Amino acid sequence: MKTRVSELLGIDYPILQGGMAWAATAELAAAVSEAGGLGIIGAGNMPADQLEEQIKKARLLTNRPFGVNVMLLSPYIDDVIDVVVRNKVPVVTTGAGNPGKYLDALKAIGAKVIPVVANVALARRLERLGVDALIAEGHEAGGHVGETTTLALVPQVVDAVSIPVIAAGGIADARGMAAAFALGAEGVQMGTRFVCAAECVVHENYKKAIIEAGDRDTVVTGRITGHPVRCLRNRLTKQMLAMEAEGCKPEDIEKLGVGRLRRAVVEGDVDEGSVMAGQSSGLVREIQPAAEIIKELIGNFPKVIQRLTAIVES
Repeated sequence: MKTRVSELLGIDYPILQGGMAWAATAELAAAVSEAGGLGIIGAGNMPADQLEEQIKKARLLTNRPFGVNVMLLSPYIDDVIDVVVRNKVPVVTTGAGNPGKYLDALKAIGAKVIPVVANVALARRLERLGVDALIAEGHEAGGHVGETTTLALVPQVVDAVSIPVIAAGGIADARGMAAAFALGAEGVQMGTRFVCAAECVVHENYKKAIIEAGDRDTVVTGRITGHPVRCLRNRLTKQMLAMEAEGCKPEDIEKLGVGRLRRAVVEGDVDEGSVMAGQSSGLVREIQPAAEIIKELIGNFPKVIQRLTAIVES
C-alpha cells in the first residue's frame, strides 16, 4: 500500500499510531513500527530526560522508523525539542499549537514534521512554513479536540494544501481507512484502537472501559477552558459538565483535571480518572497485538474496496 505518506516516512503501510500522552510509550511505538506502520512516542508533559529514555528504548526494540509527538504547550517543550534533535528522531508530530519556532532545528536533522490541525487556516499557514504533511484530526477523536468532524474537515484540508494529509478521528477499522482515502487523505492515524493493543502499557481497567463502551459513551468536557477534551463518561466528566453548567471559572475546571489522565492510565481509576478515548471506542472489541491490528486493517481493506466497486458496477 503505497501513498505519499508511506513513501515520505519509509513505512510499509500509511498507518500512524496516535502519540497519546502516558499511553504511547516505546513499547507500543516499536510494536507498531515493527508491524509496518509508524509508531509514535507521546511526549505529553514528559520531562526531557524521560523522553530520552523512551527514545533509546524504542531504538532497542526496533530499527524501523518511529516518531515522537510533542505537545507545544508542555512546560518542558524547549528541552524536549533539544532531546528530539540530539537523538535525531526521524518523524515529529506536533499538537496544541504552531511548531514554526522549532522547524529549522528539526529540519536540520532531516526530521519529517507533521503537525496535527483542526482547521483549514492553520493547515495553510503550516504548509507555507514548510512542514512535510498534516494530520487533519476531527471532533470524533479522543483527547483534545476541535469542533469540525473528520468527514467535513479532511476534504477541506486536502483541497486547501498540496502536501499529504493524514486523517484522524473516529477511525478504527478498514471501513474508516477506506472512507479517509475517499476523502482525499493518504494515510490514517488511530489512537483509541491502539490503546487496546497488547503492547500498550495502560492499565487493564482503561482498556476494558474502551472495549465495553458503546456509541454514546464519550463526552466532551472543558469547552469553556478553550481546551476541550473527549473522554469516556464517568463520575469525573459528570462533575466537570456540572461545573461548566453552573458557570464555574475555567481555572477551577482545569485544576480539577490535573493528574487525572495519569490516575486513569497508571492507577486504573476509570471512575475519577480521565479516560481519554474517541467515538470509535464502540468499534474496539478486543485486545490484540499491534501487528494483528494492522494485519486486520490491511487484510480487510481490499474487501471494502471490492464492495464499493460492486456497488459502482451495478
